[in-house]
Amino acid sequence: MKSNLKRTGFIFACVAPAVILFVIFMAVPTFNVFRLSLYQRSTFNPNEVFIGMKNFQMLMKDANFIRSMQNMLLLIVMVTVFTMATALIFAGILTREKLKGQDFFRIVFYSILNLFGKEGILWKGEEHVIMSLVIAMVWQAIGYYMVMYMASMSAVPGSLYESAGLDGADRVTQFFQITIPLIWTNIRTTLTFFIISTINMAFLFVSAMTGGGPNNASNVALLYMYNQKNLGGGYGYAMAIGVVIFLVSFGLSALVNKVTEREVLEY
Repeated sequence: MKSNLKRTGFIFACVAPAVILFVIFMAVPTFNVFRLSLYQRSTFNPNEVFIGMKNFQMLMKDANFIRSMQNMLLLIVMVTVFTMATALIFAGILTREKLKGQDFFRIVFYSILNLFGKEGILWKGEEHVIMSLVIAMVWQAIGYYMVMYMASMSAVPGSLYESAGLDGADRVTQFFQITIPLIWTNIRTTLTFFIISTINMAFLFVSAMTGGGPNNASNVALLYMYNQKNLGGGYGYAMAIGVVIFLVSFGLSALVNKVTEREVLEY
């Protein structure tokens, strides 16, 4: 009995710091965001006026907010598709093909691409600004995910490719019928993570490259939320935007998990 109590106490002592930190820095702030979204409050005035769902009703009529959400979703789709596809292709080439200096190329894609990706300011015209952001964001992320996929691909037994080659399957067929299915769990995990991280990454790139311009053509939801805090009564409005972003990101995660769900293959 005493040993069980000691064991329980030890487990509690190990888990308690993490739980306390989670409650203080995650649970309480998240609850506060939802609570404040129902109030009208300015940034520099502690007075709160309960207004119910009016902030959300205003959001549905706010053309700038709607456009910022459209830009955010567009960036999520385009950046995710281009990054994942390009990272998989490069990883497949560098893993399967016997290229001279493979380690050098790994370092180049992981380090150098990230370095140049942070400097890219391409076009600021309204017609091209989204594509400018897409190129910079994809460029910045390819190296990291390529290295992750290379690690998974390196674990696939070469005998599977040899057997497929004897059956007449070319490299492309092997890639889609052997490599992709066997590393699908890794792809699925990184895909969900990347979609959520793109929301934050879009805020950083837009802030650094365009500031949301020109004419709000590149504004994204997080940047729009950040700018609302300085407006009169806008703190509660900003929290309402945060709630919408939270729900959208949660919904996207659930959708991706459902769509990409499949039986795990073993080898």
